[in-house]
Amino acid sequence: MMDIKEIKEYLPHRYPFLLVDRVLELVEGEHIVAIKNVSANEDVFNGHFPQAPIFPGVMIIEALAQASGILGFKTLDKRPADGSIYLFAGIDDVRFKRQVVPGDQLRLESRVVSAKRGIWKFDCKATVDGQLAASATILCADRQV
Repeated sequence: MMDIKEIKEYLPHRYPFLLVDRVLELVEGEHIVAIKNVSANEDVFNGHFPQAPIFPGVMIIEALAQASGILGFKTLDKRPADGSIYLFAGIDDVRFKRQVVPGDQLRLESRVVSAKRGIWKFDCKATVDGQLAASATILCADRQV
């Protein structure tokens, strides 16, 4: 399990773009389960359907990519402070199945599919209360800064 302090050691992102609040489970080289609490006071809701706020799909995908990045960093025992970064390199098979609204808690799950020459492939899904909100195959590139 990782709290926000430890998460910040493995992700270079900061507010308002740090989208992983807690890691519940992590098996290096295999999978991660993390959460993102979606609160009503997030900046994105000021401009994304302010009368009926919906958390943007691209932010859900970014949260999944960040969880995947944590998994990759932990697996390789690297951190951004070491001059390493995980770049979002691609996405396939994206599907959105449920709206995410203020008060929801996103459960972010990512599983390593493959890792070759610094390119990682992850099978990801985000759920709310057991219902699928989004799924995707995400590619990340491990690079030196």
